[in-house]
Amino acid sequence: MTKTSKTSGQTPAAKAQDAAPNPVAAAGAAIERALVDPLASALKRAGLRRAQKSAGEGAPTAPAPPAKAPSAAPGKPGLAVSPLAVPFPTIPPIPGVEIATGRAGFYKHEREDLLLMSFAEGTSAAGVFTRHGVGSAPVDWCKRQLAATGGADVRALVVNAGCANSFTGKPGADAVRRVATAVGKRLDCRQRDVMMASTGVIGVILDDSKITARLPEVESRLKADAWAEAGRAIMTTDTFPKGAYATAMIDGVEVKIAGICKGSGMIAPDMATMLAFVATDAAIAPAALQTLVSLYTRTTFNCVTVDGDRSTNDTLLLFATGQSGAPKIHRAGDKRLADFRDKLEHVLLDLALQLVRDGEGATKFVKITVNGAESPASARKIARTIAESPLVKTAFAGEDANWGRIVMAVGRADEPVAREKISVKFGDLYAARDGLISPEYDEAKMSAYVKNQEFEVSVDVGVGKGSATVWTCDLTKQYVAINGDYRS
Repeated sequence: MTKTSKTSGQTPAAKAQDAAPNPVAAAGAAIERALVDPLASALKRAGLRRAQKSAGEGAPTAPAPPAKAPSAAPGKPGLAVSPLAVPFPTIPPIPGVEIATGRAGFYKHEREDLLLMSFAEGTSAAGVFTRHGVGSAPVDWCKRQLAATGGADVRALVVNAGCANSFTGKPGADAVRRVATAVGKRLDCRQRDVMMASTGVIGVILDDSKITARLPEVESRLKADAWAEAGRAIMTTDTFPKGAYATAMIDGVEVKIAGICKGSGMIAPDMATMLAFVATDAAIAPAALQTLVSLYTRTTFNCVTVDGDRSTNDTLLLFATGQSGAPKIHRAGDKRLADFRDKLEHVLLDLALQLVRDGEGATKFVKITVNGAESPASARKIARTIAESPLVKTAFAGEDANWGRIVMAVGRADEPVAREKISVKFGDLYAARDGLISPEYDEAKMSAYVKNQEFEVSVDVGVGKGSATVWTCDLTKQYVAINGDYRS
Protein backbone atom coordinates (compact mmCIF):
# COMPACT_ATOMS: atom_id res chain seq x y z
CA MET A 1 0.00 0.00 0.00
CA THR A 2 1.10 3.59 -0.25
CA LYS A 3 3.66 4.53 2.38
CA THR A 4 4.30 7.86 4.07
CA SER A 5 5.39 9.14 7.43
CA LYS A 6 3.04 7.45 9.86
CA THR A 7 1.19 10.56 11.00
CA SER A 8 -2.22 11.72 9.92
CA GLY A 9 -2.04 15.31 11.16
CA GLN A 10 -5.82 15.54 11.41
CA THR A 11 -8.00 17.03 14.07
CA PRO A 12 -11.04 15.15 15.37
CA ALA A 13 -13.18 17.61 13.45
CA ALA A 14 -11.35 16.79 10.25
CA LYS A 15 -11.75 13.08 10.88
CA ALA A 16 -15.45 13.57 11.43
CA GLN A 17 -15.89 15.21 8.05
CA ASP A 18 -17.55 12.92 5.50
CA ALA A 19 -15.06 11.68 2.92
CA ALA A 20 -17.52 11.42 0.08
CA PRO A 21 -17.35 14.10 -2.63
CA ASN A 22 -20.07 16.34 -4.01
CA PRO A 23 -22.58 14.91 -5.07
CA VAL A 24 -21.18 13.38 -2.21
CA ALA A 25 -22.31 16.49 -0.47
CA ALA A 26 -25.64 15.17 -1.64
CA ALA A 27 -24.80 11.75 -0.25
CA GLY A 28 -23.83 13.19 3.08
CA ALA A 29 -27.04 15.17 3.11
CA ALA A 30 -28.93 11.99 2.26
CA ILE A 31 -27.45 10.25 5.25
CA GLU A 32 -28.19 13.20 7.49
CA ARG A 33 -31.78 13.10 6.26
CA ALA A 34 -31.79 9.50 7.46
CA LEU A 35 -32.36 10.92 10.91
CA VAL A 36 -35.83 12.02 9.88
CA ASP A 37 -36.59 9.67 6.98
CA PRO A 38 -38.08 6.52 8.56
CA LEU A 39 -37.02 4.20 5.74
CA ALA A 40 -33.47 5.47 5.59
CA SER A 41 -33.25 5.61 9.38
CA ALA A 42 -34.24 1.96 9.61
CA LEU A 43 -31.61 1.14 6.99
CA LYS A 44 -28.95 2.95 8.98
CA ARG A 45 -29.89 1.21 12.24
CA ALA A 46 -29.85 -2.19 10.54
CA GLY A 47 -26.36 -1.56 9.17
CA LEU A 48 -25.05 -0.52 12.55
CA ARG A 49 -26.58 -3.54 14.27
CA ARG A 50 -24.93 -5.91 11.82
CA ALA A 51 -21.51 -4.40 12.44
CA GLN A 52 -21.94 -4.45 16.21
CA LYS A 53 -23.17 -8.02 16.63
CA SER A 54 -20.94 -10.88 17.57
CA ALA A 55 -19.95 -13.49 15.01
CA GLY A 56 -22.49 -15.40 13.04
CA GLU A 57 -25.76 -13.59 13.69
CA GLY A 58 -26.73 -11.19 10.94
CA ALA A 59 -23.17 -10.34 9.89
CA PRO A 60 -21.16 -12.24 7.31
CA THR A 61 -18.16 -14.08 8.63
CA ALA A 62 -14.80 -14.37 6.97
CA PRO A 63 -14.34 -17.38 4.70
CA ALA A 64 -12.28 -20.27 6.02
CA PRO A 65 -8.59 -20.29 5.07
CA PRO A 66 -7.59 -22.74 2.35
CA ALA A 67 -5.97 -26.02 3.29
CA LYS A 68 -2.76 -24.97 1.56
CA ALA A 69 -1.44 -21.62 0.42
CA PRO A 70 1.30 -21.04 -2.14
CA SER A 71 4.71 -20.45 -0.57
CA ALA A 72 5.49 -17.21 -2.39
CA ALA A 73 3.30 -14.17 -2.88
CA PRO A 74 2.60 -12.86 -6.42
CA GLY A 75 3.20 -9.23 -5.37
CA LYS A 76 6.49 -8.08 -3.87
CA PRO A 77 9.28 -10.66 -4.26
CA GLY A 78 10.39 -12.44 -1.11
CA LEU A 79 7.09 -12.23 0.77
CA ALA A 80 5.50 -15.47 1.91
CA VAL A 81 1.74 -15.77 1.58
CA SER A 82 -0.07 -14.86 4.80
CA PRO A 83 -0.98 -17.89 6.92
CA LEU A 84 -4.42 -16.30 7.20
CA ALA A 85 -4.90 -16.12 3.41
CA VAL A 86 -8.18 -17.13 1.78
CA PRO A 87 -8.61 -18.33 -1.81
CA PHE A 88 -9.79 -15.95 -4.51
CA PRO A 89 -13.45 -16.73 -5.19
CA THR A 90 -14.92 -17.75 -8.52
CA ILE A 91 -16.32 -14.53 -9.96
CA PRO A 92 -18.35 -14.79 -13.17
CA PRO A 93 -18.56 -11.95 -15.68
CA ILE A 94 -20.59 -8.94 -14.58
CA PRO A 95 -22.69 -7.71 -17.53
CA GLY A 96 -21.49 -4.28 -18.57
CA VAL A 97 -17.93 -4.73 -17.21
CA GLU A 98 -14.81 -5.61 -19.19
CA ILE A 99 -11.37 -5.97 -17.60
CA ALA A 100 -7.77 -6.03 -18.79
CA THR A 101 -4.39 -5.94 -17.08
CA GLY A 102 -0.87 -5.25 -18.26
CA ARG A 103 2.63 -4.30 -17.25
CA ALA A 104 3.43 -0.59 -17.28
CA GLY A 105 6.80 -1.10 -15.61
CA PHE A 106 6.42 0.67 -12.29
CA TYR A 107 8.25 -2.25 -10.67
CA LYS A 108 11.73 -3.51 -11.47
CA HIS A 109 10.63 -7.13 -11.32
CA GLU A 110 8.36 -8.82 -13.82
CA ARG A 111 4.72 -8.35 -12.81
CA GLU A 112 1.51 -6.76 -14.04
CA ASP A 113 0.87 -3.40 -12.43
CA LEU A 114 -1.85 -1.82 -14.58
CA LEU A 115 -5.61 -2.40 -14.53
CA LEU A 116 -8.20 -1.09 -16.99
CA MET A 117 -11.94 -1.55 -16.50
CA SER A 118 -14.44 -0.52 -19.16
CA PHE A 119 -18.11 0.03 -18.31
CA ALA A 120 -21.26 0.07 -20.41
CA GLU A 121 -22.88 3.36 -21.32
CA GLY A 122 -25.11 4.66 -18.58
CA THR A 123 -23.11 3.15 -15.71
CA SER A 124 -23.63 4.91 -12.38
CA ALA A 125 -20.71 5.41 -9.98
CA ALA A 126 -20.20 6.46 -6.40
CA GLY A 127 -17.16 6.66 -4.16
CA VAL A 128 -15.75 7.16 -0.71
CA PHE A 129 -12.21 8.43 -0.36
CA THR A 130 -9.45 9.06 2.15
CA ARG A 131 -9.83 11.77 4.76
CA HIS A 132 -6.08 12.12 4.86
CA GLY A 133 -4.97 15.74 4.95
CA VAL A 134 -2.52 15.35 2.06
CA GLY A 135 -4.57 13.24 -0.36
CA SER A 136 -3.35 12.38 -3.83
CA ALA A 137 -3.79 13.39 -7.45
CA PRO A 138 -6.01 10.43 -8.43
CA VAL A 139 -8.22 10.92 -5.36
CA ASP A 140 -8.59 14.62 -6.20
CA TRP A 141 -9.46 13.68 -9.78
CA CYS A 142 -12.17 11.18 -8.84
CA LYS A 143 -13.80 13.49 -6.31
CA ARG A 144 -13.84 16.36 -8.80
CA GLN A 145 -15.24 14.32 -11.69
CA LEU A 146 -17.93 12.64 -9.60
CA ALA A 147 -18.98 16.10 -8.43
CA ALA A 148 -19.10 17.32 -12.03
CA THR A 149 -21.06 14.40 -13.45
CA GLY A 150 -23.16 13.50 -10.44
CA GLY A 151 -21.81 9.96 -10.86
CA ALA A 152 -23.73 9.44 -14.10
CA ASP A 153 -22.34 7.60 -17.14
CA VAL A 154 -18.88 6.68 -15.84
CA ARG A 155 -17.15 4.64 -18.50
CA ALA A 156 -13.73 3.53 -17.30
CA LEU A 157 -11.36 2.95 -14.40
CA VAL A 158 -7.55 2.97 -14.59
CA VAL A 159 -5.46 1.73 -11.67
CA ASN A 160 -1.70 1.52 -11.35
CA ALA A 161 0.42 -0.07 -8.63
CA GLY A 162 3.96 1.01 -7.80
CA CYS A 163 3.49 4.80 -7.75
CA ALA A 164 1.00 6.58 -5.49
CA ASN A 165 1.25 9.92 -7.33
CA SER A 166 0.66 11.63 -3.99
CA PHE A 167 2.29 14.84 -2.78
CA THR A 168 3.20 15.56 -6.41
CA GLY A 169 1.50 18.93 -6.95
CA LYS A 170 0.48 20.15 -10.38
CA PRO A 171 2.79 17.74 -12.27
CA GLY A 172 1.01 14.81 -10.63
CA ALA A 173 -2.40 16.26 -11.43
CA ASP A 174 -1.37 16.84 -15.04
CA ALA A 175 -0.24 13.22 -15.31
CA VAL A 176 -3.65 12.00 -14.17
CA ARG A 177 -5.40 14.27 -16.66
CA ARG A 178 -3.24 13.01 -19.54
CA VAL A 179 -4.03 9.38 -18.71
CA ALA A 180 -7.76 10.12 -18.49
CA THR A 181 -7.63 11.95 -21.81
CA ALA A 182 -5.83 9.06 -23.51
CA VAL A 183 -8.28 6.50 -22.13
CA GLY A 184 -11.23 8.67 -23.13
CA LYS A 185 -10.00 8.82 -26.72
CA ARG A 186 -9.55 5.06 -26.90
CA LEU A 187 -12.92 4.26 -25.36
CA ASP A 188 -14.80 7.13 -27.03
CA CYS A 189 -15.83 8.91 -23.84
CA ARG A 190 -15.08 12.15 -22.03
CA GLN A 191 -12.00 12.37 -19.81
CA ARG A 192 -14.25 13.11 -16.85
CA ASP A 193 -15.94 9.73 -17.36
CA VAL A 194 -12.66 8.00 -16.45
CA MET A 195 -11.95 7.20 -12.80
CA MET A 196 -8.33 6.92 -11.60
CA ALA A 197 -6.56 5.23 -8.69
CA SER A 198 -2.91 4.69 -7.75
CA THR A 199 -0.99 2.88 -5.03
CA GLY A 200 2.71 2.66 -4.20
CA VAL A 201 5.44 5.01 -3.07
CA ILE A 202 4.44 8.54 -2.04
CA GLY A 203 6.24 11.59 -3.40
CA VAL A 204 6.95 10.17 -6.87
CA ILE A 205 5.26 11.83 -9.86
CA LEU A 206 3.38 9.36 -12.05
CA ASP A 207 5.16 8.68 -15.34
CA ASP A 208 1.98 8.69 -17.37
CA SER A 209 3.83 7.71 -20.54
CA LYS A 210 4.28 4.24 -19.08
CA ILE A 211 0.51 3.87 -18.97
CA THR A 212 -0.43 5.58 -22.23
CA ALA A 213 2.19 3.58 -24.16
CA ARG A 214 0.56 0.34 -23.07
CA LEU A 215 -3.06 1.38 -23.55
CA PRO A 216 -3.48 -0.05 -27.07
CA GLU A 217 -2.22 -3.46 -25.95
CA VAL A 218 -4.22 -3.45 -22.74
CA GLU A 219 -7.41 -2.29 -24.46
CA SER A 220 -7.09 -5.14 -26.97
CA ARG A 221 -7.14 -7.59 -24.05
CA LEU A 222 -10.41 -6.36 -22.51
CA LYS A 223 -12.66 -9.28 -21.57
CA ALA A 224 -15.49 -10.01 -19.19
CA ASP A 225 -13.78 -12.74 -17.19
CA ALA A 226 -10.61 -11.32 -15.59
CA TRP A 227 -11.40 -10.53 -11.96
CA ALA A 228 -8.57 -12.66 -10.56
CA GLU A 229 -6.04 -10.97 -12.85
CA ALA A 230 -7.39 -7.60 -11.73
CA GLY A 231 -6.93 -8.52 -8.08
CA ARG A 232 -3.30 -9.45 -8.68
CA ALA A 233 -2.45 -6.38 -10.77
CA ILE A 234 -3.24 -3.90 -7.99
CA MET A 235 -1.22 -5.65 -5.25
CA THR A 236 1.76 -3.99 -3.54
CA THR A 237 2.86 -5.69 -0.30
CA ASP A 238 -0.28 -7.82 -0.40
CA THR A 239 0.49 -11.53 -0.31
CA PHE A 240 -2.73 -12.73 -1.93
CA PRO A 241 -5.34 -11.19 -4.26
CA LYS A 242 -8.60 -10.29 -2.60
CA GLY A 243 -12.06 -10.71 -4.11
CA ALA A 244 -15.69 -11.22 -3.13
CA TYR A 245 -18.87 -12.10 -4.96
CA ALA A 246 -22.59 -12.37 -4.22
CA THR A 247 -25.92 -12.43 -5.98
CA ALA A 248 -29.08 -10.64 -4.90
CA MET A 249 -32.69 -10.31 -6.01
CA ILE A 250 -34.24 -7.00 -7.03
CA ASP A 251 -37.94 -7.19 -7.77
CA GLY A 252 -37.62 -10.83 -8.79
CA VAL A 253 -34.54 -10.33 -11.00
CA GLU A 254 -31.13 -11.71 -10.03
CA VAL A 255 -28.28 -9.21 -9.97
CA LYS A 256 -24.56 -9.82 -9.44
CA ILE A 257 -22.14 -7.98 -7.14
CA ALA A 258 -18.37 -8.48 -7.44
CA GLY A 259 -15.39 -6.68 -6.00
CA ILE A 260 -11.63 -6.66 -5.51
CA CYS A 261 -9.45 -4.77 -3.08
CA LYS A 262 -5.84 -4.40 -2.08
CA GLY A 263 -4.10 -3.38 1.09
CA SER A 264 -2.00 -5.00 3.79
CA GLY A 265 -0.23 -2.18 5.60
CA MET A 266 -1.19 1.34 6.65
CA ILE A 267 -4.66 -0.05 7.33
CA ALA A 268 -6.88 1.91 9.72
CA PRO A 269 -10.51 3.03 10.00
CA ASP A 270 -11.93 6.20 8.41
CA MET A 271 -11.56 4.55 6.00
CA ALA A 272 -9.34 1.49 5.91
CA THR A 273 -6.31 2.17 3.78
CA MET A 274 -6.88 0.34 0.56
CA LEU A 275 -8.11 0.45 -2.97
CA ALA A 276 -11.44 -1.30 -3.54
CA PHE A 277 -13.51 -1.56 -6.69
CA VAL A 278 -16.97 -3.11 -6.69
CA ALA A 279 -19.30 -3.54 -9.66
CA THR A 280 -22.89 -4.69 -10.01
CA ASP A 281 -25.19 -5.15 -12.98
CA ALA A 282 -28.06 -3.66 -10.98
CA ALA A 283 -29.61 -0.41 -12.17
CA ILE A 284 -29.25 2.08 -9.33
CA ALA A 285 -29.29 5.87 -9.62
CA PRO A 286 -26.02 7.59 -8.62
CA ALA A 287 -27.46 9.37 -5.56
CA ALA A 288 -28.85 6.12 -4.15
CA LEU A 289 -25.60 4.35 -4.94
CA GLN A 290 -23.65 7.04 -3.07
CA THR A 291 -25.90 6.73 -0.02
CA LEU A 292 -25.36 2.96 0.06
CA VAL A 293 -21.58 3.06 -0.32
CA SER A 294 -21.25 5.80 2.29
CA LEU A 295 -23.46 3.94 4.74
CA TYR A 296 -21.86 0.52 4.40
CA THR A 297 -18.31 1.82 4.47
CA ARG A 298 -19.04 2.69 8.10
CA THR A 299 -19.96 -0.88 8.99
CA THR A 300 -17.24 -2.62 6.98
CA PHE A 301 -14.02 -0.87 5.98
CA ASN A 302 -14.28 1.48 8.95
CA CYS A 303 -14.35 -1.50 11.31
CA VAL A 304 -10.94 -2.98 10.49
CA THR A 305 -7.43 -1.92 11.45
CA VAL A 306 -3.94 -3.34 10.99
CA ASP A 307 -1.55 -0.67 12.21
CA GLY A 308 -3.55 2.48 12.95
CA ASP A 309 -2.17 4.43 9.97
CA ARG A 310 -4.01 5.77 6.95
CA SER A 311 -2.65 6.56 3.52
CA THR A 312 -3.15 9.34 1.04
CA ASN A 313 -4.84 7.19 -1.61
CA ASP A 314 -7.79 5.39 0.00
CA THR A 315 -10.42 4.80 -2.66
CA LEU A 316 -13.62 2.77 -2.74
CA LEU A 317 -15.56 3.00 -5.99
CA LEU A 318 -18.90 1.31 -6.65
CA PHE A 319 -20.19 0.96 -10.21
CA ALA A 320 -23.71 -0.06 -11.31
CA THR A 321 -23.96 -0.94 -15.01
CA GLY A 322 -27.73 -1.43 -15.18
CA GLN A 323 -27.36 -4.45 -17.48
CA SER A 324 -29.26 -7.02 -15.40
CA GLY A 325 -32.75 -6.18 -16.57
CA ALA A 326 -33.87 -5.31 -13.05
CA PRO A 327 -35.86 -2.08 -12.66
CA LYS A 328 -33.88 1.07 -11.95
CA ILE A 329 -33.91 2.06 -8.30
CA HIS A 330 -33.71 5.73 -7.32
CA ARG A 331 -33.89 5.56 -3.52
CA ALA A 332 -31.47 3.73 -1.21
CA GLY A 333 -34.37 2.94 1.13
CA ASP A 334 -36.53 1.35 -1.59
CA LYS A 335 -37.87 -1.93 -0.19
CA ARG A 336 -36.97 -3.66 -3.47
CA LEU A 337 -33.30 -3.12 -2.54
CA ALA A 338 -33.53 -5.01 0.78
CA ASP A 339 -31.70 -8.12 -0.44
CA PHE A 340 -29.24 -6.07 -2.46
CA ARG A 341 -28.35 -3.95 0.58
CA ASP A 342 -27.60 -7.07 2.62
CA LYS A 343 -25.47 -8.63 -0.12
CA LEU A 344 -23.58 -5.41 -0.83
CA GLU A 345 -22.67 -5.13 2.84
CA HIS A 346 -21.62 -8.79 2.76
CA VAL A 347 -19.25 -8.17 -0.17
CA LEU A 348 -17.75 -5.06 1.42
CA LEU A 349 -17.22 -6.78 4.77
CA ASP A 350 -15.72 -9.84 3.11
CA LEU A 351 -13.19 -7.60 1.36
CA ALA A 352 -12.49 -5.61 4.53
CA LEU A 353 -11.77 -8.74 6.57
CA GLN A 354 -9.38 -9.98 3.88
CA LEU A 355 -7.36 -6.79 4.40
CA VAL A 356 -6.86 -7.79 8.04
CA ARG A 357 -5.99 -11.36 7.05
CA ASP A 358 -3.23 -9.93 4.86
CA GLY A 359 -1.92 -7.45 7.41
CA GLU A 360 1.82 -7.07 6.92
CA GLY A 361 3.44 -9.87 8.89
CA ALA A 362 0.12 -10.96 10.41
CA THR A 363 -0.21 -14.40 12.01
CA LYS A 364 -3.36 -13.80 14.09
CA PHE A 365 -6.86 -12.70 13.03
CA VAL A 366 -8.58 -11.15 16.04
CA LYS A 367 -12.14 -9.97 16.55
CA ILE A 368 -12.55 -7.40 19.33
CA THR A 369 -16.01 -6.60 20.64
CA VAL A 370 -16.83 -3.96 23.23
CA ASN A 371 -20.19 -4.03 25.02
CA GLY A 372 -21.74 -1.95 27.79
CA ALA A 373 -20.45 1.36 26.48
CA GLU A 374 -22.18 4.71 26.74
CA SER A 375 -22.91 4.70 22.99
CA PRO A 376 -21.95 2.78 19.84
CA ALA A 377 -19.45 5.54 19.02
CA SER A 378 -17.84 5.20 22.45
CA ALA A 379 -17.71 1.42 22.08
CA ARG A 380 -16.07 1.77 18.69
CA LYS A 381 -13.41 4.12 20.04
CA ILE A 382 -12.58 1.73 22.89
CA ALA A 383 -12.44 -1.24 20.50
CA ARG A 384 -10.16 0.67 18.13
CA THR A 385 -7.87 1.68 20.98
CA ILE A 386 -7.50 -1.97 21.98
CA ALA A 387 -7.05 -3.11 18.38
CA GLU A 388 -4.39 -0.51 17.59
CA SER A 389 -2.37 -0.78 20.79
CA PRO A 390 1.18 -1.97 19.97
CA LEU A 391 1.39 -3.60 23.39
CA VAL A 392 -1.82 -5.53 22.86
CA LYS A 393 -0.89 -6.51 19.31
CA THR A 394 2.59 -7.71 20.24
CA ALA A 395 1.07 -9.78 23.04
CA PHE A 396 -1.15 -11.41 20.44
CA ALA A 397 1.93 -12.08 18.32
CA GLY A 398 3.63 -13.73 21.30
CA GLU A 399 0.52 -15.82 22.02
CA ASP A 400 0.31 -14.18 25.44
CA ALA A 401 -3.21 -13.64 26.85
CA ASN A 402 -2.00 -10.52 28.64
CA TRP A 403 -5.38 -9.16 29.63
CA GLY A 404 -3.78 -6.37 31.66
CA ARG A 405 -2.72 -4.72 28.40
CA ILE A 406 -6.32 -4.82 27.23
CA VAL A 407 -7.46 -3.13 30.45
CA MET A 408 -4.73 -0.54 29.89
CA ALA A 409 -6.05 0.18 26.39
CA VAL A 410 -9.64 0.42 27.64
CA GLY A 411 -8.62 3.11 30.14
CA ARG A 412 -6.60 5.21 27.73
CA ALA A 413 -9.44 5.41 25.22
CA ASP A 414 -10.71 8.28 27.41
CA GLU A 415 -14.30 7.07 27.20
CA PRO A 416 -16.73 6.54 30.11
CA VAL A 417 -16.18 3.19 31.86
CA ALA A 418 -17.16 1.73 35.24
CA ARG A 419 -13.89 0.31 36.57
CA GLU A 420 -15.66 -1.88 39.13
CA LYS A 421 -17.79 -3.49 36.38
CA ILE A 422 -15.22 -4.10 33.63
CA SER A 423 -14.94 -7.66 32.35
CA VAL A 424 -12.52 -9.15 29.79
CA LYS A 425 -12.99 -12.44 27.97
CA PHE A 426 -10.86 -14.44 25.55
CA GLY A 427 -13.45 -16.48 23.71
CA ASP A 428 -15.63 -17.94 26.48
CA LEU A 429 -12.86 -17.67 29.09
CA TYR A 430 -13.11 -14.87 31.63
CA ALA A 431 -9.82 -13.16 32.42
CA ALA A 432 -11.41 -10.37 34.47
CA ARG A 433 -14.87 -9.92 35.91
CA ASP A 434 -16.43 -7.05 37.87
CA GLY A 435 -13.22 -5.04 37.91
CA LEU A 436 -11.01 -7.85 39.24
CA ILE A 437 -9.19 -10.90 38.02
CA SER A 438 -11.83 -13.55 37.45
CA PRO A 439 -12.24 -16.27 40.13
CA GLU A 440 -12.26 -18.88 37.33
CA TYR A 441 -9.16 -17.47 35.61
CA ASP A 442 -7.06 -20.29 34.15
CA GLU A 443 -3.71 -19.25 32.67
CA ALA A 444 -3.18 -22.57 30.91
CA LYS A 445 -6.54 -22.42 29.14
CA MET A 446 -5.99 -18.78 28.18
CA SER A 447 -2.58 -19.54 26.71
CA ALA A 448 -3.94 -22.49 24.75
CA TYR A 449 -6.76 -20.36 23.35
CA VAL A 450 -4.55 -17.57 21.97
CA LYS A 451 -2.39 -20.09 20.15
CA ASN A 452 -5.24 -20.35 17.64
CA GLN A 453 -4.78 -18.42 14.40
CA GLU A 454 -8.19 -16.82 14.92
CA PHE A 455 -9.70 -15.80 18.24
CA GLU A 456 -12.02 -13.29 19.87
CA VAL A 457 -11.63 -10.81 22.71
CA SER A 458 -14.67 -9.19 24.30
CA VAL A 459 -14.84 -6.43 26.87
CA ASP A 460 -17.76 -5.05 28.86
CA VAL A 461 -17.23 -1.59 30.33
CA GLY A 462 -20.44 -1.50 32.37
CA VAL A 463 -21.91 1.95 31.71
CA GLY A 464 -24.57 1.51 29.01
CA LYS A 465 -25.82 -0.50 26.06
CA GLY A 466 -23.47 0.64 23.28
CA SER A 467 -21.51 -2.03 21.44
CA ALA A 468 -19.12 -2.24 18.50
CA THR A 469 -16.80 -4.71 16.81
CA VAL A 470 -13.40 -4.12 15.24
CA TRP A 471 -11.26 -6.70 13.48
CA THR A 472 -7.47 -6.56 13.70
CA CYS A 473 -4.31 -8.66 13.56
CA ASP A 474 -1.12 -9.03 15.55
CA LEU A 475 2.08 -6.99 15.21
CA THR A 476 5.13 -9.10 14.39
CA LYS A 477 8.80 -8.68 13.54
CA GLN A 478 7.87 -9.25 9.91
CA TYR A 479 5.83 -6.04 9.90
CA VAL A 480 9.00 -4.15 10.82
CA ALA A 481 10.99 -6.03 8.18
CA ILE A 482 8.48 -5.32 5.41
CA ASN A 483 8.24 -1.61 6.19
CA GLY A 484 11.93 -1.22 6.92
CA ASP A 485 12.82 -2.02 3.31
CA TYR A 486 9.60 -0.95 1.57
CA ARG A 487 11.41 1.13 -1.07
CA SER A 488 14.35 -1.20 -1.59
